[in-house]
Amino acid sequence: MLLESEAPTRQKVNPALKLLLEMGPLCVFFVANIRPEWFRPLVEAILPAGMFQGDSGGIFIATSVFIPITVLAMAAGLIIMRRIPIMPLASGIFVIVFGILALWLHNEVFIKMKPTIYNGLVGFILLGGLAFGRSLVRYVFESAFDLQPEGWRKLTLNWGLFFLFLAVLNEVVWRNFSNEFWSGFKLLGTMPITLLFTATQVPILLKYEVKPQEAAVEKDKG
Repeated sequence: MLLESEAPTRQKVNPALKLLLEMGPLCVFFVANIRPEWFRPLVEAILPAGMFQGDSGGIFIATSVFIPITVLAMAAGLIIMRRIPIMPLASGIFVIVFGILALWLHNEVFIKMKPTIYNGLVGFILLGGLAFGRSLVRYVFESAFDLQPEGWRKLTLNWGLFFLFLAVLNEVVWRNFSNEFWSGFKLLGTMPITLLFTATQVPILLKYEVKPQEAAVEKDKG
């Protein structure tokens, strides 16, 4: 299996298809949480019906659907792109582990805290790597951008802090709002915020981009 940073050749993938594979499972989770009756017959045919009763029944139904859809999306990505990008792979593993824990222990907190733990862990890894002189964001984006070392350091710092912000934001939302609002915010709130943050990083990409002639000089020096 090839991770994105290890693939020797990269197949062009339609951006809409890539977005569908990455966001499709989250959309299904959102719909299943606000309309659990649409999915109840399916999940109750496989899992004990008693685990979907009560006020939290909807989120358990949504989680039961979320896990296999995530697995299918990862498998489809591997077949179509011949690799699994690092971030979707890590996020998918967290979904599977915390989703199974939520269902097994019948505790919705596990699935709600998954974004907190995932984003917090990524943030600490990025900032920790930076403390040891490693700009780890480079291993995710180097296939798309060629930056000077200072550019990679700034991107790593900014993304590390942003992931910590997302972790705190998730805690605030799930602890103070309904399940429906939380699942909707994951889709309709977190994504626009992430896109907006990504746009703010464009000046760094432009400022520290390694021009073709600079790359040629560095290659000659090597």
